[in-house]
Amino acid sequence: MPSRPPETDLPNGFRQLASGYRWHRQTIGQSQAGVFRLAADGKPALFLKYERNGPFAELADEAARLRWLAGQGIACPDVIALESHAGHDWLLMSAVAGEDLASAAIDPAHVIAIMASALRGLHALDIRSCPFDHRLFRRIAAARARIEAGEVDESDFDEERQGRTAAEVFAELEALRPATEDLVVTHGDACLPNVMATEGRFSGFIDCGRLGVADRHQDLALACRSIRYNIGGAWIEPFLERYGPPETEPAKCSWYRLLDEFF
Repeated sequence: MPSRPPETDLPNGFRQLASGYRWHRQTIGQSQAGVFRLAADGKPALFLKYERNGPFAELADEAARLRWLAGQGIACPDVIALESHAGHDWLLMSAVAGEDLASAAIDPAHVIAIMASALRGLHALDIRSCPFDHRLFRRIAAARARIEAGEVDESDFDEERQGRTAAEVFAELEALRPATEDLVVTHGDACLPNVMATEGRFSGFIDCGRLGVADRHQDLALACRSIRYNIGGAWIEPFLERYGPPETEPAKCSWYRLLDEFF
């Protein structure tokens, strides 16, 4: 992605909305989209994402999930505009106040407390109200489709799977598939950079394109991996204790980290 989309490529409706803003490319996270923070004196900050449209594009999915999540009373970006134009999907959103938990100047004990509370609140939503289904059989099918389309980056596998092919890892995924699911509304990419805080309090979720009904270990697995990477493995057990029951299943956490290799 270029540092900034050419002005002529912006959808007409976006040009006026983005007029007068300074653009700052965002590099934290692993989004396949171009992500920019738009700032201007006397105006609220905005975020713009754009990506090539196609069968694996996620911005329309993210917009739908943000609108639903906001309707449940969970803090997240407001969707300002969504358009397809010039072979790309474009999503303009409000900024969530504060800093992400991987960057914020907050002590680790407070970070895990915010993370645990935020996930517990999300997981308490009624799954019957959520229209986004990410149960096992759907996510395994999606992983298979991404392999067949050449969309899986084998070079980005976790260290313990470096040098293996996507087909080999997928065979392991199928062989170790959990027998049960403890279904909740999950974020889908519950890492510290996707949880925001201001003045030491949770202020919202971001990057919600994979939100859906799934086993709670979908979020716990990626949260624990992020905690290990961002603040140290010693904080994983305190995080799980703060999150509370039911007891976390290590085998499920391992499996959901395996599943994440395909997305």
